[in-house]
Amino acid sequence: MRPTLAASFLTTVAALTLTAPASLLAADPAAGQAAWVETHPQADGSPARSCVSCHGRDLTQPGKHAKTGKTIDPLAPSVNPERLTDQAKIEKWLLRNCRWTLDRECTATEKADFLAYIKTQ
Repeated sequence: MRPTLAASFLTTVAALTLTAPASLLAADPAAGQAAWVETHPQADGSPARSCVSCHGRDLTQPGKHAKTGKTIDPLAPSVNPERLTDQAKIEKWLLRNCRWTLDRECTATEKADFLAYIKTQ
């Protein structure tokens, strides 16, 4: 089945979000850090969430999923060189985590800011 023009466009935008130079997306590590700790109320009444809820404030340390208790490897590329090396994984986890934490998908700018922040760790 041939991809539609819209699907091709979305794939291209997603790839740019992950591979474009930070200056092109105006990535801001400080904005990423601020968004990292911002809490978001949950529509289902469960406790408010933030990225810190599972990944913690120190990205060089393992995190722990707030709901399942599963250990999450450190996000900091400085201690986990495999982080941020696979575009498909980055997009997959940003999609899942934004939906779970923010109850929506992240914008391209938010993704760029998060990645810029994580890269500083």
